Amino acid sequence: MSSPSDDEQLGLVLGLVFALVALVITLVIGAALQRRDTPALPALTALPGAAALPVVAAPVPAAPAPAEVPAPSAQAVSDAASITVEYGVVKFYFSSGKADLAPGAGAALVDVVRAAGTGKKVVIAGFHDPKGNAAANAALARQRALAVRDALKAAGVKDSQITLQKPEQVVGSGSDAEARRVEITLQ
Repeated sequence: MSSPSDDEQLGLVLGLVFALVALVITLVIGAALQRRDTPALPALTALPGAAALPVVAAPVPAAPAPAEVPAPSAQAVSDAASITVEYGVVKFYFSSGKADLAPGAGAALVDVVRAAGTGKKVVIAGFHDPKGNAAANAALARQRALAVRDALKAAGVKDSQITLQKPEQVVGSGSDAEARRVEITLQ
């Protein structure tokens, strides 16, 4: 028969073993998630005046319908300007009331510029929300789309390869940041 102190020691050892196993599992899962989120786009030369910012790349299934609001990405929930690449679509998020590109625009556009060099068309779509003055929102969405177009042109994409779509009002529920975005797709 064992004494209470032996049972306490055994419980302590089992607790430590369980904690170690949990730590190893957590590290493996974290490493797998980190590897999946590793940027697939090379960080080449950024546009003049744009600082390098990591770009999140994802697999390239079919692009979501432009007027639908997808679940907001982690970078799209704040008011700060940011850039993501999701499902092969480059998304520029803008600060509220502004049309300034986020730092790292050049790095995010590397693959788009490369694809345009092979003859693909670049389609730019701006979005805005239904709150406030609809005409002012559409005008700001257009300014943002033009800023993205200008960045593409500065990176070497010919004007004839760029198509600007009319700004669309987002429908459904989504974050305010999703309504302040410009998307680039390739055709």
